[in-house]
Amino acid sequence: MTRLPQRFIEDRALRDAARAVLEEDIARIRASLGEQGVASRVSSSVTGSISTRIKDGASDVLEQAKRQASDHAGVLAVLVGAILLWLMRGPLLALIDEEDEEDGHGDGEENATGGATGAGSQGAAQGEME
Repeated sequence: MTRLPQRFIEDRALRDAARAVLEEDIARIRASLGEQGVASRVSSSVTGSISTRIKDGASDVLEQAKRQASDHAGVLAVLVGAILLWLMRGPLLALIDEEDEEDGHGDGEENATGGATGAGSQGAAQGEME
């Protein structure tokens, strides 16, 4: 047998240790891929990154909206009031119609009485002419 220099023996030991680590990593990756396929890994990573971007963007928009709302509180109050009036337009119009109908009945009774008086005066005027 040939005797190898000490350096070659040390290099072989390092190589064998590195190979053992690499084989363990490969075995771990194979087991992981067996649990979850490549397609599902890609989709989960894409979904995760997209949802993270959306959350970050939404929080930025929310911060901007808060700043704008604090700067323009009066405009915001008018806008909210206009939206509430728009949403409540049906009940408000119904309430106005009920008020008009109640006022209309009161005027109608006076007109009917006034009309009878007017017809009576016309009848009296016609009787005088005859």
